[in-house]
Amino acid sequence: MNRFDTKIAVLLRDDLASWQRLNVTAFLVSGVAHTTPELIGEPYLDADDTEYLPMFRQPVLVFSGSAETLALAHSRALTRGLRFSIFTDELFQTGNDVDNRAAVRAVPREKLALAGMAVHGPKNAVDKILKGARLHD
Repeated sequence: MNRFDTKIAVLLRDDLASWQRLNVTAFLVSGVAHTTPELIGEPYLDADDTEYLPMFRQPVLVFSGSAETLALAHSRALTRGLRFSIFTDELFQTGNDVDNRAAVRAVPREKLALAGMAVHGPKNAVDKILKGARLHD
């Protein structure tokens, strides 16, 4: 088993519907992949040489927690200076990137209605950021 010095983690608010959890997770990890391209491995090939897109080289752990847990994690990530992606409730109502960014831009940081966030960083720092969250079941 490979051990990594870093961790990729997604934290979802625990009251989201199943479709929302899946949608939010997909959007959030795209931000991690974009800002940290070295996390992406090589393309996959099957036995017939059909090529498939590359994926993360390490596991992505998905956690859940209350709105308060998410707000604390957001604050801790900012304090530690780690870059992270966010998904707010308003993004469930928009349908494109321009409107998504405008919806986030319209709300002060302390009033963001966070549905989820994703972070990549040193394991210890990510663990401290996620304190109080539990692995998603």
